[in-house]
Amino acid sequence: MKSEKAIILFTKNPELGKVKTRIAKTLGDKKALAIYKKLLVHTNEIVAHLAIDKYVFYSESIIQKDIWPNDIFTKLTQKGTTLGEKMSKAFEEVFNTNYDTVCIIGSDCYELNTAIIENAFQLLRTNDCVIGPTFDGGYYLLGMHKLHAPLFQNIEWSTENVFNQTLKICDALQLKTAFTAKLNDVDTEAEVPAHWL
Repeated sequence: MKSEKAIILFTKNPELGKVKTRIAKTLGDKKALAIYKKLLVHTNEIVAHLAIDKYVFYSESIIQKDIWPNDIFTKLTQKGTTLGEKMSKAFEEVFNTNYDTVCIIGSDCYELNTAIIENAFQLLRTNDCVIGPTFDGGYYLLGMHKLHAPLFQNIEWSTENVFNQTLKICDALQLKTAFTAKLNDVDTEAEVPAHWL
């Protein structure tokens, strides 16, 4: 039976030299790849037991035998050029499968846990949109009941302006917006959990 809720996971294909480039500048490509793989495992662990449908969108190509079991995760590839375009198209693709509520998360947030994701879906019962802000000015989670394409347009992606620009668009669209806890993304060596180093 199809769930009314779905979660989109955005991942990068775990390839040497192509992930966590800011971490790689100080720790090297091999360590950066190892850290990213740990983040993927963490993300898998916090979503695997959620009683909702799960979609993994790969950056490059689908990997059949990996940490995302085919019987639990629907596997697709990201389409578009900018991050905004890729996320918009992913939301569109999943909403076209007739879900009432969809959230998207990345695979960069070690502090993210199952309870925060469940809270996001709870907040969407009484709000149009939910955002999980990060301390660097971005967001780790975005949820809504239908695609609001303007949320992905004219955003300065990968800057400290992403959250504020997104919030302004929510206000302009008169969306009732709620927020989950502010968390840290793991983008630099200083943000990597100490036991991973």
